[in-house]
Amino acid sequence: MATSSSNSNPFSFALRGLRDREGGDCGSYYSIPDLGDQRIDKLPYTIRVLLESAVRNCDEFQITKEDVEKIMGWEKTSLEQVEIPFKPSRVILQDFTGVPVLVDFASMRDAMLELGGNPDKINPMVPADLVIDHSVTANVVRSQNAIQANMELEFERNKERFAFLKWGSSAFHNMLIIPPGSGIVHQVNLEYLARVVFNRDGLLYPDSVLGTDSHTTMINGLGVVGWGVGGIDAEAAMLGQPMSMVLPGVVGFKLHGTLRDGVTATDLVLTVTQMLRKHGVVGKFVEFYGRGMEELALADRTTIANMAPEYGATVGFFPVDHITLEYLKMTGREDETVSTIEAYLRANKMFVDYNEPKIEPTYSSYIELDLGDVEPCISGPKRPHDRVTLKDMKTDWHACLENKIGFKGYGIPKDLQNRVVKFDFHGRTAELKHGTVVIAAITSCTNTSNPTVMIASGLVAKKAYELGLEVKPWIKTSLAPGSGVVTKYLLRSGLLKYLSDLGFNLVGYGCTTCIGNSGDLDQIVADEITENDIIAVAVLSGNRNFEGRIHPLTQANYLASPPLVVVYALAGTVDINFEEEPIGTGKGNRPIFLRDIWPSSEEVSEIVHSNVLVDMFKSTYEVITKGNPMWNQLVVPTTDVYSWDPNSTYIREPPFFKGMSMDLPGPHSIKDAYCLLSFGDCVTADHISPAGSIHKDSPAAKYLVGHSVKHRDFNSYGSRRGNYEVMMRGTFGNIRIVNKLLDGEPGPKTIHIPTREKLYVYDAAMRYKNDGQDTIVLVGSKYGTGSSRDWDAKGTMLLGVKAVIAKSFERIHRSNLVGMGVIPLCFKSGEDMDSIGLTGQEQYTIHLPSSVHEMQPGQDIVVTTSTRKSFTCTLRFDTEVELSYFDHGGILQYVMRKLINSAC
Repeated sequence: MATSSSNSNPFSFALRGLRDREGGDCGSYYSIPDLGDQRIDKLPYTIRVLLESAVRNCDEFQITKEDVEKIMGWEKTSLEQVEIPFKPSRVILQDFTGVPVLVDFASMRDAMLELGGNPDKINPMVPADLVIDHSVTANVVRSQNAIQANMELEFERNKERFAFLKWGSSAFHNMLIIPPGSGIVHQVNLEYLARVVFNRDGLLYPDSVLGTDSHTTMINGLGVVGWGVGGIDAEAAMLGQPMSMVLPGVVGFKLHGTLRDGVTATDLVLTVTQMLRKHGVVGKFVEFYGRGMEELALADRTTIANMAPEYGATVGFFPVDHITLEYLKMTGREDETVSTIEAYLRANKMFVDYNEPKIEPTYSSYIELDLGDVEPCISGPKRPHDRVTLKDMKTDWHACLENKIGFKGYGIPKDLQNRVVKFDFHGRTAELKHGTVVIAAITSCTNTSNPTVMIASGLVAKKAYELGLEVKPWIKTSLAPGSGVVTKYLLRSGLLKYLSDLGFNLVGYGCTTCIGNSGDLDQIVADEITENDIIAVAVLSGNRNFEGRIHPLTQANYLASPPLVVVYALAGTVDINFEEEPIGTGKGNRPIFLRDIWPSSEEVSEIVHSNVLVDMFKSTYEVITKGNPMWNQLVVPTTDVYSWDPNSTYIREPPFFKGMSMDLPGPHSIKDAYCLLSFGDCVTADHISPAGSIHKDSPAAKYLVGHSVKHRDFNSYGSRRGNYEVMMRGTFGNIRIVNKLLDGEPGPKTIHIPTREKLYVYDAAMRYKNDGQDTIVLVGSKYGTGSSRDWDAKGTMLLGVKAVIAKSFERIHRSNLVGMGVIPLCFKSGEDMDSIGLTGQEQYTIHLPSSVHEMQPGQDIVVTTSTRKSFTCTLRFDTEVELSYFDHGGILQYVMRKLINSAC
């Protein structure tokens, strides 16, 4: 909701009218300067947004004057881990994560009826934008009709899921659904949906957003505070519940200087990611400032903001300035709207004008970068923050081959490192070796929203093609922009032709290789990789390269700028020193080097300015809500309550509200629980809940086959997130996950402790549940790193896991566990499984108070084992509100009971 009634708001005295420069009426707003507190001038811009939201929504119930004072005193209170409520202006959903949200909403309506409540209560109270971002599988290689073929295949596979979403567009109020084929959610948000300043019924306030994808932070580059949350938290926010959060510290990142010629925004973001991971920003906001900001185009800023999850921050924020306003105009926002945005932000001290004197905000800590120090680089082979400069790549690759197995190692014996495998590829002699590139994808919102790097990739393709270079046919190449605008300016500039000539054909507008939807490799290539244990490589312009995410057969995955993706596709290997070795041989047997095809910054800038036009954005988004013929032909029911199909393998009613009553379950101790799984450090959301392909021998596959689904129609886990039966079977289903109970053997299996049988994780979990035995999971540090997926917690809960004991959690995953009623516990500092002497073979008893009123956020909890060990953990319910969620059995049950009680 925009605001509480001004009559009940103790800060109504700060409500005033706003005039533009010509004296016109812009509306009313809550004036932060009118609070008359000098501390405001020293607050970071992100904290000012939190402050305005608290002031505007203050009702002395959900948000109090004490909450406002906590935020006002940020410089001191941020050091004290104080809790504050936050109400975002809107919520944005991506369809893979949006489907389970709507499934839960539909299920809540059913539960409301059963409990005697009003199902109409289940509607978004906060505006919700859902983008069906057509997360296509790039199945068609080197086909000029790839995009049409992929769209037809997606509708054939996902007709039921799309129909459910279309039903939701009419069944739920205050929700906008963007049809498939429009683009990636974050790029659509940036170019079209973001308001920067809301004007709702004449009340002006900052745009702020919670999104069900961790890369929601991309919008921070536009000066909009927003971050990724689990679908569970998003549902609560949509239903009007304030998000309870710890007031964060804010790291000030000062930029100065200018990028060198030929250095890209991708090189910059990979450098920033490495620096911030080293600095330590988990759970914090990062705010960029300094004169170097004037040198960064808006698209460069959003590239940096997009990767906030990779450097660990909640937010990577760029305050609004004149560059932001220019971008808003370029993307088709009306001049009057932009004028109002500027007037409001200036009046509320949220606008940066480099030509005016100002008081620099105070930050919790500081970090600085001279843009001139940034070098061309890529990141990998297994983590986004493992940056390697281009000049050192060949040396680093050989070190990775030789190093013992780990984030930077494969343990390949010296005598096998240079082995070459020759084979026949459809009548052509081909070869593979460690480091051979088999996937090269220009993909992901991180880079495809940036005209500079996209134009640069086209120029590299043009120069390479004209010099006679080509991409080998066994390399799977694809181009998947985030919106149709990219196609327009690549066509206008004449560069799309050259990308297509090298095999980078347009496969769709959506998440592809970056989320694991690259499609199958040619079977001949796949067989050679498997039979010869080749460390094959994917190079992509994405933001994630965790093990098992990109493709099951690419053990090495590197993040690179779009032009470097083209270069590595041409070279065919990462085992190359571009300064000394040619990329390939061109016309007349001439060796072609990187310097021969790499464009200057001036070349790129000239083409961007003459080919990226405002009319392209307007024409693309004028038709976005009209859909396409396949979407428009979907026939769906018009009922407010969904009619569940018991035979559906895509949409199933979840069990979260089954047997729910108005009585609170409360806390209870966990007695003699077995360890279901034991992990080391950096287990990612992709390990816990994969989004990619469903393995033919997995429990999920057996379920689908049992429901008459053929292997070719399995689709992906991401597309089946509306079916809890598939998702719980896929939990911990990553083929690269390493379970210590299996002595380090990778794969989605575990040991059933009582019988010592080796079983799929799902099968072992069901045996424990059927025997009435609780389970826990033991893990190392940074548990849940990566994507924001509610199914990583939902699946954990449905498997019967009662608690997770970790060295540390990634922010979103811990919140998701809390939302599903799973207890997050942290080992004390300096302790872990090894230091305590835990093997995972023991049984565990977790001693909890009998009433939530006897519990406190962050309190000590004693854990004892059947081997008579005892150790103390920190309870990671971080706020009083989270304890209330636990008391109710989870956040959804909490909200449901609140809604029913509010109607009484």
